[in-house]
This record gives sequence, structure tokens and C-alpha cells, in this order.
Amino acid sequence: MTAAATKRPSSKRELLVETALRLFHDEGYHATGIDRILAEAGVAKMTLYKHFASKDDLIIAAAEQRKDEFSNFFDAYIKRNATSPRETLLAYFAGLEEWFAGRAFPNRPFRGCMFINASAEFPKAEAEIRRIAAESKGRTRSWLQRLAQEAGARDPAALASQLSLPAEGAIVTAQVGGDMSAATDARCAAEALIRDQVSGG
Repeated sequence: MTAAATKRPSSKRELLVETALRLFHDEGYHATGIDRILAEAGVAKMTLYKHFASKDDLIIAAAEQRKDEFSNFFDAYIKRNATSPRETLLAYFAGLEEWFAGRAFPNRPFRGCMFINASAEFPKAEAEIRRIAAESKGRTRSWLQRLAQEAGARDPAALASQLSLPAEGAIVTAQVGGDMSAATDARCAAEALIRDQVSGG
């Protein structure tokens, strides 16, 4: 499989967001300070505050970019590897395998889900990044529900929820236990769920 293309930052703002995203991904949100981001990006502090009022604003921008990056990878991957709604449901899990193996995003090895990590680092329910994390997970469930409906599932909402659980479990298992075969196991579980819900599945 080919890696997803990375757009070269074309502005100081994009450079700051891309640098912050990489560091947050590798080292965590709280462990990454503004001075480290500035040094890595080669950008002056005045430039940072021209675009972002605070580190929290930069975190939000990085999270939004990650949400779009993640969606774009799976959209492109599935278009290359699936021709029917049922195949698309299973291709999602094959896409997880690509992500875990480090082939999804250039120069960014798998470190788990940034949104799961964000929820752990920002435990307060009112934190804006938690809203973005929930929105990202909700977007995936809604997408799975639409595909389940197109595949003829008896209960598309239930199947989407059931498929989300092994997917999220695989992400955590791969991150915490280092078991990169978790996506394959999750795909096997997904096949059984689809057979149960989809006629001829």
C-alpha cells in the first residue's frame, strides 16, 4: 500500500500546526511546551501569537487537522480497496492495519489515537478538545451506520455501534500492548457481526 500524501506547509500558521501536531502525537499535549514547538518550527513567538491566542488554540487547530487527515486517509484507502458497502465496512478494518503498521501517515509512526489520548490528558468534560474527539468518533459511527444501511443491515445503528467497539478496542490494544495484529482480530469480529446483520453477508 502507498502512504498518504502529505501537503507541504505553505504558511507560518500551517507550519506551526503541522509541527504541533507531530509533537503532540509523539510526546503528548502537556509534555510539549510552546518553546519546543517554536524551536522545531523555527518560528518566532510573536508569529505564534499572531495566529493563536494560546497553546489551547493551537491544540484545537492541530486536533482539527488530525480529524481531517484521518478522514482523508480512510476515504482514499477505501476508495482504492472496496467496491460495495459490505467491502467498505471491512476495508475500514484493513485501513486500521495500515495505520498500525505505520503506512498510513508519512514519518508518523503509530502512537495510538490522538483523540483517545486527548481525552485522557484533558479529563474535564467541558474541554474543547474533548468535543472535537467526540465529534471525530461520532463521525466514524455515523459513516459506519450509513454503510450498514446501504449494505442492508437489519439494524444499521446497532451494527455501527457493534463495529465501533472492536475497532476502538484494537486501537487501544495496539497502543498499550503493542499488538499490531489487533486490527486483524477486529476485522474477524467485524465479519461475524456483518454476517449476523446482513443477508448474504
